[in-house]
Amino acid sequence: MAVHTQHPVSAPPAAPPRERTGVLLLRAWCVVVLFTTITGTAWVLAVGEVGAALIGAGTALVSAVIWLTTRPPVQWRRLPWFVLAYVTFAAASLLWTAWPATTLLTVALMLVTTFQGLFVAATLTWQELVRAVASACKWVVALSLAFELWVSVFIGGPLLPRFIVPERPAPDPIVYWSRDNLFDGGRIQGIFGNANLLAYAALFALIVFAIRYAARAPHRPLLLGWMAAALYLFVRAGSATAYVAAALVLVVLTTVLLMRTTRRPGERTRYYVVYAAVALGGLAAAWLLRDRVFSLLGRSSDLTGRETIWATVLARAAERPVAGWGFATPWLPWDPAFDGWIVDHGETVMQAHNMWLDVYLQLGGVGVVLMATTYLAFVWRSWFFAVDRPRWDLRADRPYSPLTLLPTLTGAVLLVQGLAESGPLLLWGWLAVVMFAFKIKQAPLVGVGPAEQTLALERGELPQRAE
Repeated sequence: MAVHTQHPVSAPPAAPPRERTGVLLLRAWCVVVLFTTITGTAWVLAVGEVGAALIGAGTALVSAVIWLTTRPPVQWRRLPWFVLAYVTFAAASLLWTAWPATTLLTVALMLVTTFQGLFVAATLTWQELVRAVASACKWVVALSLAFELWVSVFIGGPLLPRFIVPERPAPDPIVYWSRDNLFDGGRIQGIFGNANLLAYAALFALIVFAIRYAARAPHRPLLLGWMAAALYLFVRAGSATAYVAAALVLVVLTTVLLMRTTRRPGERTRYYVVYAAVALGGLAAAWLLRDRVFSLLGRSSDLTGRETIWATVLARAAERPVAGWGFATPWLPWDPAFDGWIVDHGETVMQAHNMWLDVYLQLGGVGVVLMATTYLAFVWRSWFFAVDRPRWDLRADRPYSPLTLLPTLTGAVLLVQGLAESGPLLLWGWLAVVMFAFKIKQAPLVGVGPAEQTLALERGELPQRAE
């Protein structure tokens, strides 16, 4: 017979376990690493090249100590081998470089950025990684707005690097850190000192915030505010190529969502054919109508003199077409090989304004092949990471995670940026490729697998159960 008892079957309710201080500090440090990398040019403008180098070296040293102390689980067979092959070849160019000092310094910068990308991917789960990227982007957006507001309200005029107020107008506004355009409708530059860099950072932030919102992250109304702020910076930066990148992001996002609706084998083929036709047609139309398109965007058809730069770079690269002249990302303007070589608006140009031409100049055809395979592997893995339904057993109806959209949308941004800028080769562009490529190989399913679940257990969280 039934027996009544005063003892409940379930455990009494209790507050969820609080995360350890060490875990919180680790996440905070990853945010610092991401923020420092995204805003690399801002540190140069604020404290100079030497100060920025010391900050980069210091953060790398701290990250190395943390990695050796925490020893996150890493499947060493699943490293981003194409990335490491490109880095190795770039370092090997010290043997034949025409500018050894520049190669030595820029290889060191690339090694630090590569290591930081591996560090963040190894120490954070997918949930934590996207959250950390969003936090870093919030700092970027907030400080860019605050900086422009401070210049307009308290300086009341343009500002030179290292917080110097000019006594007389500069010969060309390109030298200004901020042009004090917040209230006059002109293009703003944020803490980057460059409107194009600000536009791409704001676009990246907008993507991250939107993904966090779709993933039903806490404080969703605040995320709408951050999205509005990032959109404002994106529009005010007024970068023509960033607008093209945003259009491609929408196309890729639409295609991914359509791919996710397929139910039978072969259905995706139809979408791939349509997608390829639209992409090729769009590129052809954009090229044939480039005069009209760029005039609508307020730019010249040669992308503000970039065709002249490309022709000069291509002529020099053709002299050493196999292994190039030596790694140099960016071109250091005090090196005699670059000082006064290509001048734009009275300033020595520090990049080829095209990722592929820059690689061809520095590392020749071998470097272009290595970079192409790096991006091909990254785009391939990130694409199927986004479109394939999470599955590790017979169940085939698990929901998609919005977090899986971030790598492929970031890849779309970087590919467009690489057509008119060399940004994807350094700082946050290169870190994003390394970080996402490594993370996808280590944890191809969000919240599932040894890497994800081991980190979750170490943080006192319950791993996701296989249903």
